[in-house]
Amino acid sequence: MSKKTVAVLFGGQSSEHEVSCISATTVINNINTGIYNIVIIGITKEGKWLKVNNTEEITSGSWRQNTQTAVILPDASMKCAIILNGEKAESIKIDVVFPVLHGLYGEDGTIQGLLELARIPYVGCGVLASAVSMDKLYTKIVVDALGIRQAKYVAVTKKELSDMAEAVKKVEKELSYPVFIKPSNAGSSRGISKAGAKEELIEGLKLASEHDRKILVEETINGREVECAVLGGNEPKASGVGEIIAAAQFYDYDAKYNNAESKTVLSPELPAGAAETIRDYAIRIFKAVDGHGLSRVDFFVDRNTGEVIFNEINTMPGFTSISMYPMLWEGKGIGKPQLVEKLLQLAFTRAAEAGGESDAL
Repeated sequence: MSKKTVAVLFGGQSSEHEVSCISATTVINNINTGIYNIVIIGITKEGKWLKVNNTEEITSGSWRQNTQTAVILPDASMKCAIILNGEKAESIKIDVVFPVLHGLYGEDGTIQGLLELARIPYVGCGVLASAVSMDKLYTKIVVDALGIRQAKYVAVTKKELSDMAEAVKKVEKELSYPVFIKPSNAGSSRGISKAGAKEELIEGLKLASEHDRKILVEETINGREVECAVLGGNEPKASGVGEIIAAAQFYDYDAKYNNAESKTVLSPELPAGAAETIRDYAIRIFKAVDGHGLSRVDFFVDRNTGEVIFNEINTMPGFTSISMYPMLWEGKGIGKPQLVEKLLQLAFTRAAEAGGESDAL
């Protein structure tokens, strides 16, 4: 049986570029090379697509100095990557793509749209699910329709900040301090801050506006931060529940990736029925956004009442050594090689259901 070729995309133009690089090495190292040939394509922060030769180049960062351009063509009749080396061009047929891209221009439906045009199967959620889930405001609208409790919020646009006094008044009318300020479109807790007074709210709104034109201001939930992994297609399965013990005041980017004091706990003790509710909510939300393949759904468990409160959904969660998504499935007996293979097979299945070609192994 001839091998299939999987293209792994990583890096990207988002603030999560570095995390994507780490996640990609994990994914690549767990692809079965007895079944697949691997083409690695790195996207720089400036948006340049480059051929990468191995994971050592990713780890060292030297891939950014590579000179061979590698692009996936949107031409559905070709289903290929073109490698450019000076005046020479090489075409490589691509059977499936694993877009290990977090955040904007990777997890938001943009790369998924390119792959839909190319009619190449790809791992993860489609255009709609990716776009809706990346945008925290529209995720909230979907979850409101499900009747699932989430933090109260006020939406503010960057344009409204031209009259900062009025923007602050809008927030203070609906919410009491302290509040969290978040860019609607950003990942890995980039641009998020906590405000206990008006001055901090103003600074937080300015910070969030550097990341997106839509901003969410949310009530503070006195809750434990928990996460649940979802895997599958039409009948998705939910993992167990993991808890985040943040080293910082909240689980920001630095606490998530740079602070060794932050910890993840698998199967934490929770109030009676909370774990079952979390798993049920995770699947319901995944289905509501038209999810496919994988997502990590994050919640709070109120410290006083034990109530489960939805936080956010990530359609391409981290695959680093400290990432909750693969850890939760390892806790269910699904190791990383098996998990990566399941995700690749789900990509082929989704393409077949959509009326595309099915070359599932």
